[in-house]
Amino acid sequence: MPGTVLLIAASPTGKGCLVDAASVLPVLAAVAPAVLSGTDTAHVVELADPLQPQAVLTRLRAAATAPGPLTVFLTGQLQLDRRQRLPHVALARTTPATVRYTGFPWHWIREELRLRAPNSTTLLVDLHTDAETWQHLASRPLTVGPGVALYGRVTPPLPRRSVAAPTYMKSLATILRSGHRPPLAQLHQQALTRSYGEDPDSARRDLVLAFDPRQLPVPVPVPVQAAPPVPLVPPADPHAEITAAVQSGRHTEAAALAERWELTALRAYGPGADEVVHWMEVRADLAMFAGDAELSCRIWLAVADARLTAGQPPDATGVEAAVDRAHHQWGRIGDSTRARELGPALAGLRLRVPGRRQGALDDVQRHLSRLQTQV
Repeated sequence: MPGTVLLIAASPTGKGCLVDAASVLPVLAAVAPAVLSGTDTAHVVELADPLQPQAVLTRLRAAATAPGPLTVFLTGQLQLDRRQRLPHVALARTTPATVRYTGFPWHWIREELRLRAPNSTTLLVDLHTDAETWQHLASRPLTVGPGVALYGRVTPPLPRRSVAAPTYMKSLATILRSGHRPPLAQLHQQALTRSYGEDPDSARRDLVLAFDPRQLPVPVPVPVQAAPPVPLVPPADPHAEITAAVQSGRHTEAAALAERWELTALRAYGPGADEVVHWMEVRADLAMFAGDAELSCRIWLAVADARLTAGQPPDATGVEAAVDRAHHQWGRIGDSTRARELGPALAGLRLRVPGRRQGALDDVQRHLSRLQTQV
């Protein structure tokens, strides 16, 4: 099956730049797409110094919903937003004061990849940080979800104020230019060795990332004395079953599976529980995949309401994400009558949850006014 490759190189312009991220793109672009992906054929998408987080989100979401293996090469720098202290990938217009609005939140990566089939996604990173973000990561390491392989390195700022080179990613690209793609763990180790040869100090300071769910040890059951032999069954992963249904076009079946799991969680944990909200979010994504923007919008509105009712603040990550996605899906509803019905509810939520996108409430009100003229 053809693969998808997403090349992202992002860093701020001006004195806030810590790494020359874009310099790696010509080297990566010289690698054959099939070698980048590890598949017979592949589609490659390149993002060089993107300006808007929504633009990155659109490309990442499109790549995440494509069938077949996905490989993301990410080069850039991480910064914390001042309010929630969450790591963001700094984009071209990012400054320390505007990270929350101009950076790309790391948790968006995790959110967009969570419905991918297990063991079908690889994220290779060369990330640079300022001192504050480096200290934060010491106690809160980066995660990308249980089914995603993560390889690369995170490095602290250089002792002298200068722009670093993405030596890990350049080394990785140079190895791949040979036309041979070794297994991921081996490729990662070769890239590290090569980059340390160019910058020996990085071997002592870097945080190395190497997580691959395909290589995790399988736990061996310990027999209990005097207990009758019981056959061992690992429970099936419902997410894998749902993803398989979506990728084969069985959207109704996927939605029914998610609804069944939501009802099971509702009986077990009660309304508003994290487990219930999770399956609501899955159903909202599935409606989007099926092209039902109205249903997706309705569910995302319900998710935002459930999170707020549970006591989460309006600027909580999950609340903002739910309202943003409801807003996005609302704009894609083709039936103006249906869109008019949902507009007031979205506008009411936007009053409470303005989000990171400046002018979001104004956008809802303008669009709603246009819809009213279509009556």
